[in-house]
Amino acid sequence: MSPSSHYLAIDLGAESGRVMLGTLWDKRLTLEEIHRFSNAAVIVNGSRRWDLLHLYAQIVEGLKKAGARGLPIKSLSSDSWGVDYAFMKGREPFLSTPYQYRDERTEGAYEKMPVTRAEIYAATGIQFMTLNTICQFYIDLQERPEILGFADSFLLIADLVNHLLGGEAVAEASIASTTQLFDPTTMDWSESLIERLGLPKAIFPKIVPSGTKIGTLSQELRSETRLGELDVIATCSHDTGAAVAAVPASEESGWAYLSSGTWSLLGVETPTPLLADKVRELNFTNEVGHGGSIRLLKNVAGLWILQECMRFWRESGHEYSYTDLVNFAMEAEPFVSTINPADPRFGRSGGTTSSGGMPARIGEYCRETSQPVPESVGAISLCIIESLSLLYRKTLGELEQLTEQPINRLHVVGGGIRNDLLNQCAASATGRRVITGPVEATAAGNILIQALAAGDISSLTEARSIIARSFPQRYYEPQNAPRWETAFAKFTSLT
Repeated sequence: MSPSSHYLAIDLGAESGRVMLGTLWDKRLTLEEIHRFSNAAVIVNGSRRWDLLHLYAQIVEGLKKAGARGLPIKSLSSDSWGVDYAFMKGREPFLSTPYQYRDERTEGAYEKMPVTRAEIYAATGIQFMTLNTICQFYIDLQERPEILGFADSFLLIADLVNHLLGGEAVAEASIASTTQLFDPTTMDWSESLIERLGLPKAIFPKIVPSGTKIGTLSQELRSETRLGELDVIATCSHDTGAAVAAVPASEESGWAYLSSGTWSLLGVETPTPLLADKVRELNFTNEVGHGGSIRLLKNVAGLWILQECMRFWRESGHEYSYTDLVNFAMEAEPFVSTINPADPRFGRSGGTTSSGGMPARIGEYCRETSQPVPESVGAISLCIIESLSLLYRKTLGELEQLTEQPINRLHVVGGGIRNDLLNQCAASATGRRVITGPVEATAAGNILIQALAAGDISSLTEARSIIARSFPQRYYEPQNAPRWETAFAKFTSLT
């Protein structure tokens, strides 16, 4: 490793984006947030869309701030959520404003397709969610076929950003695998599935593995940002793939990861995909990680439910921080009401204040299941936190069943680790040690894969040891086992 190496990570999330500076020195990594900006769906003509021009303008602003530092930056790369995409043609950056994955246009899409769920899973190994690219594409085919016929290609969000910065228009494997149109055994698009769905093969871009150099920063942006001829790298374009690369686990087995944020992504690493009927029935997904590894995981409800409650309370005139909610929850009586966070009603936007928002949906669920309705902010928050923790336990049990391997530790990364109560509840509910950190796992993984591409570090194992030395970790041990056993029995009866 050189004495000091610098990289830029463009980390795009469903609520915000950041341009992060990563510096490797003395086998340690430091991260600095250069620029942060908001991201949210825009409601237009009854649809939910991403404002890509806003995102691009803010990314360029962040690159200008990085350029003003005068550092010898080696490379940059983008990561983002999966499944969403933009169509392209020629020099047009995109042909229409991309839909957001929570748009309701895809409801019922699987039932309209000329292929069965079993056939889709055998070809892709991806869990069934109507937000998947396959559903969005199929609805495009039904409702706006002209755009598929006119487009040269499509790119998923992080790959599109890399292309706009100067990289080749390619699909990186980790984010391509989120589409449910990717074959994890061949590491390429599933041509048979694409053909049977009637999708135009010509729009599917070339797939490259994570850590591929795909170009250099465009001359236009070099002039505008005062950055040099730095490389554009396709790291793990999917943010979860990047985050899992930054899990500070030293062992090869016995642990699971949880990327905790708007979504909870809970899984294990496996060398090959698991495509058996039982895996499909439990709705697990086989996404690609760094080096062609497989992330066997389930994408379950996360802090989205709490975030939607916060939005409702804010619009009702009550501004609460996460710290406020945790404090209120700790004062509430535990184990009173339980929800199933995987219930579809909790995956949609909480609606308007006049409808009661997400708190009203929680109350509706509790009435349907003959439970007390949580009324206070603290009771609602605790209900969500306990229920998420119980869902983690259920999912870990399913992972042990599918892999036939015990899991005794849960590594939690991402912004959700700031919720200390959720971390403790996760340990107690699952009966396993919980190890948290780093918060900025996605950016850290993005940076370290760039370092691998540059030859500054030699392996993912070394990258994870750098993470362990560079960022603090906290440990949570299970507590109050009898009450959590009772709570889990109740949760199981509900699910």
